[in-house]
Amino acid sequence: MRVEDIDIDRAIGKIGEVLTEKQKKRGLLIHAFQQIQKEHNYLPEEELKKLSKKLNVPLADVYSTASFYKHFYFNPRGRNVVSVCMGTACHVRGAGKILESFSEEFGIKEGETTEDMSLTLETVGCVGCCGLAPVITVNEEVIGEVTPKKFSEIVDNIRSK
Repeated sequence: MRVEDIDIDRAIGKIGEVLTEKQKKRGLLIHAFQQIQKEHNYLPEEELKKLSKKLNVPLADVYSTASFYKHFYFNPRGRNVVSVCMGTACHVRGAGKILESFSEEFGIKEGETTEDMSLTLETVGCVGCCGLAPVITVNEEVIGEVTPKKFSEIVDNIRSK
């Protein structure tokens, strides 16, 4: 979806009959963010400016809303997103070493993306699979009991994509 193609009345539907124009426009922000991020893999500044103009919502409010939600990103992300669980069970079972290994292997720190856009490395508080610690996710696929051998296989798989 392009920002220019947003049809406010069609997107809001019948509920729009009881909303003010301002409420209708603000109600579209999350949906628009999802569509923009789906297309670009992040929220480019230029697209957010277009959205602000199209909906007549101050750019500061657009950024404020987008930054409230952890799943919207303002920087390009890699084709592969590796999240290392840093919850208690994973931490105790070596998650810090796994994070360090990814960092060394790809030459980036937590929160960064490789120059070739092949990988974004991040941490999460808990994946909820404590019995499989240490756990990582690769593009939302949960991988538990990460050992040095399994780490090598994961790296090879990421590099082959």
